[in-house]
Amino acid sequence: MSGIRSQLIFLALLILPAWILPEAGHAGPQNFSAVSGTRQITSMVAMRDGVRLATDVYVPLLGTGPWPAILVRTPYGRGLGASLDEVLTLLSEALGGYVLVVQDMRGRGGSEGVDSLYFSDGWGRERDGYDTVEWVAAQPWSDGKVGMWGASALGIVQYLAAGAAPPSLVCGCAIVATGNLYEHALFQGGAYRRALVDGWLHDLKRDSLQAYFIHHPHYDSGYDRVNLSARVDSVRVPFLHIGGWHDIFTQGTIDAFTGLHYSGGDGARGRQKMIIGPWVHNILDWRIGELSYPNASPLLFFQTMIDWFDYWLKDRDNGVDREPPVQIYLMGDADDWEGPGNRWLSLDHWPPDFTPVHFYLRADGTLGLDRPGWDEPPRAFTYDPADPVPTRGGRNLNIPAGPVDQRLNEARAEVLTYTTEILTDTVVIAGPVTVTLRAGSDATDTDFTASLSDVYPDGRSMLVADGIIRARHRNSIVEEAFLLPGEIPEYTIDLWATAVAFAPGHRIRLSISSSNFPRFEANPNTGEPFRLHTGMQTASQVVYHDAARPSALILPVLSGVETGVRSRPLRIAGGLRLEPNYPNPFNAATLLSFQVDGQVREGVLHILNLRGEILRTWILAGYAPGRHALIWDGTDHRGRAVSSGVYVVRLAGGGRIVTRKITLLK
Repeated sequence: MSGIRSQLIFLALLILPAWILPEAGHAGPQNFSAVSGTRQITSMVAMRDGVRLATDVYVPLLGTGPWPAILVRTPYGRGLGASLDEVLTLLSEALGGYVLVVQDMRGRGGSEGVDSLYFSDGWGRERDGYDTVEWVAAQPWSDGKVGMWGASALGIVQYLAAGAAPPSLVCGCAIVATGNLYEHALFQGGAYRRALVDGWLHDLKRDSLQAYFIHHPHYDSGYDRVNLSARVDSVRVPFLHIGGWHDIFTQGTIDAFTGLHYSGGDGARGRQKMIIGPWVHNILDWRIGELSYPNASPLLFFQTMIDWFDYWLKDRDNGVDREPPVQIYLMGDADDWEGPGNRWLSLDHWPPDFTPVHFYLRADGTLGLDRPGWDEPPRAFTYDPADPVPTRGGRNLNIPAGPVDQRLNEARAEVLTYTTEILTDTVVIAGPVTVTLRAGSDATDTDFTASLSDVYPDGRSMLVADGIIRARHRNSIVEEAFLLPGEIPEYTIDLWATAVAFAPGHRIRLSISSSNFPRFEANPNTGEPFRLHTGMQTASQVVYHDAARPSALILPVLSGVETGVRSRPLRIAGGLRLEPNYPNPFNAATLLSFQVDGQVREGVLHILNLRGEILRTWILAGYAPGRHALIWDGTDHRGRAVSSGVYVVRLAGGGRIVTRKITLLK
């Protein structure tokens, strides 16, 4: 099996959608294992209230142990259908020398109890994460060290378990997850994330849990149990946080990192790592919305995840602790790989040092640096909740996600657009994006939305980030403040953080409206309690942009080295391009990326030492047009490890040759 395929299947375990995972638990005999190379033990593990959770343990057949353990807790069913046998086998192989523990969460799969939607996984009356970690550490096959791993729901339960501070938890790797359910998963800006929450609960066959949110639409003490940000100082372990700029939990990943890295307890503070790519929630999607980016595969960090556990659980000095705390992908023009952006940045802190630049909204639909005049007129639109602006891309789970062309929405009468002049220089942003909006409404309650787009030279308006604010929650997520007649409040719309280089020839666009459905529940404008409204009414909205009431898009603009153009691909005649390898220097393996544009059907890729001796060869025949990647693991054609040093990657095709030097450090 190829290395690429193995890693894809391996990572698939972490992000496999809920609706294709089996519901029932597996209760096989102790001497049978669906995962090759292991002995399976199935146990019903008692929690502190006596409820038992179905748990499969995969103990290595080789070695005598005891071993450190990797714990995965899931609401999707730990049962091993045939489609998952190979996945867990590869997981076990990749994590050689570990015990793998997979558990059904309370009320799910083969576990007892009532599904509580994470409320039993943290530091409340039930502490299922804590209890399971300590049970694992006490088993005879365990050396007492436990790590946790997983994506999405499997990552959320890691944050909640860490907040309960189980003594035997040593580290975690949380992928596309959040530790603050109310603000990042349920009610962003006070508005209900309808498609995400209702769709996910429906897939889990737990639509009944919506009743809790109907009765608790404002933040109250009940949500404290699923809000890690309120107790980051209780966490004592390092995490590898992995997220995506177009993920449903982008800000959740960032807030978990910053909270623990700068304010966590002993053992957590200063020991966090964060990686954010251009990815949607399914980070294996090669195409992100309607765009694709070079050198952006999550497989680049496959070894980093393995090294993370080896360092913390096996005390291996593999250098992962010396890697930069923050690695982010700076998005750019996806059509111009040689332009600004489209590269990885290594940072010492987040957010990076930036200048908050105000781009003011103007009555003529422009967006610029000059403050508006005193006599700048407002713009108005009518919002009809019966005909909301449809969602087109964005940070979604079960509807199309990522950067999508917004022109169809921008043509609607209730969408106000504000656009810069054509850029003559690169504008690089990395950090939080917000909109300060002065707006009035004749409704008691309403919403305002904001969408940031990168306008390409051909006219496409590609979504970068978006956000929303519910008027009644403009001041607080705890209390309501309804609109008064004639009131023109200042709204702050949080579009969450992003990182993108707006290239010369492009324009920056901001769109303002009052709906984004079904991404967010459409506000009926009546001021009635959430989902208990008796009707809907239209709202007349007015956006102000004069000197006394300015509205502005605030971008975190970088300067200096961060704005440089990434290392460019090397072209050769014949339609082949050699991308920079990543990482470089490298330790265990490096990704060799190349592009085929369809003009030739054959090429050859060599690894050579500095004496010109060929160590490895790949024939590039039969590759379809597009981007491809190979992994070099530092061995020659006989499988023998080569020594540390500088090597040459040579790509030949169409009668031309290009080379690039790479460095192996052991």
